[in-house]
Amino acid sequence: MLYLSDLLIEYHDMNTFEELVKLVKQQAQSRTGERFFRMDVRPPYPDTPENWEDRLEAAFS
Repeated sequence: MLYLSDLLIEYHDMNTFEELVKLVKQQAQSRTGERFFRMDVRPPYPDTPENWEDRLEAAFS
């Protein structure tokens, strides 16, 4: 399972929500066996939209 908090810790140099969306897409394509994505924290970026969960789920799918 891929956890959002793990991505945020591992890639702590990101500054925008759009960078996070791109990272989630990359991780979904590169990780073998990752079938689930858990959004266990809210992204800490000032540009995080209200529908952030939907956007990240779409990026992972």
